[in-house]
Amino acid sequence: MPWRLIVFIVLFLVFFLFIVLNLENKTDISFGFTVLHDIPVFVTAFFSFIAGMFCIFPFLFRKRKRPGEVRGKGLLAKAAKRQGDSSLADKSHYGID
Repeated sequence: MPWRLIVFIVLFLVFFLFIVLNLENKTDISFGFTVLHDIPVFVTAFFSFIAGMFCIFPFLFRKRKRPGEVRGKGLLAKAAKRQGDSSLADKSHYGID
């Protein structure tokens, strides 16, 4: 059985248990201009979780740099292009044989 499915089922059961145990716990939520009264605690936790998922979206769709790939026109890109240049190589042994 795939491990991702097992982890998802366990997390789902923990979340479901949290909901069942907090059905009677209610709170007020203030947005500054309005107040929502008697909102169950699990609804607050659920929407906080959803907001966190939306906040991660910009990081999911960024381009990733592959190993050995040099992007940009900065000093590091120029140094990577000159890597084969013998004038930049340090050929001294520093007293180590």
